[in-house]
Amino acid sequence: MRINPENPAPAEKKRAADIAYDKLESLIVTMELTPGAPIIEAELIQKTGLGRTPLREALMRMSSNGLIRQMPRRGLVVSDIEASAHLSLLETRRVLERLIAQNAAERASTQQGKELVVCAEQMLISAKRRTLTEYMEADQAFDHIVQDACNNPSAVAAVIPLIIKSRRFWYAYQHEGDLEECARCHLLVAKAIAKGKKELATKAIDGLMDYLESFAKTTVV
Repeated sequence: MRINPENPAPAEKKRAADIAYDKLESLIVTMELTPGAPIIEAELIQKTGLGRTPLREALMRMSSNGLIRQMPRRGLVVSDIEASAHLSLLETRRVLERLIAQNAAERASTQQGKELVVCAEQMLISAKRRTLTEYMEADQAFDHIVQDACNNPSAVAAVIPLIIKSRRFWYAYQHEGDLEECARCHLLVAKAIAKGKKELATKAIDGLMDYLESFAKTTVV
């Protein structure tokens, strides 16, 4: 999903494997594919409408970053949610998100900045409506724009599985969290990046990660 405020040309065409990855991410994050569920290729082809080759490439990527596990005599299964390990995951994610936000503040185009603010505003609207699916779609679009803007593929590759696991954690424990507060934190990040303010972007991303950590503590304590 890409949100564009000024009716520009369509976003660049995504690779079939990237589309497959995004669709599988949504199935895992929303727990339509529950933790521990077996991965049945034929069912996923039917659910996603995608071919076997891009689906297998997406599954390989998810296996390499821990979202899917190979289990003896069971084959591929969706990895479990490890609540007790989530805080250490967020520690690592904070370091990467700081770097990505700083780079994005320095390198984002004017158009990317506008798109980012629109995504964050859509997150806030969706949070107020309590429409979690729309919120998650806008959140995913937000991440794509920041990651494109930062122009640091190694940092992006490292942070993506952490973001997906965080998003799934939120979905699992959403009743504990404040969706509007999380959206407001994203909006501060978006505005800082759009203004090209590196230090402000760092402060804003720390605010977001502080919130995510406090949310996680309410579920694991």
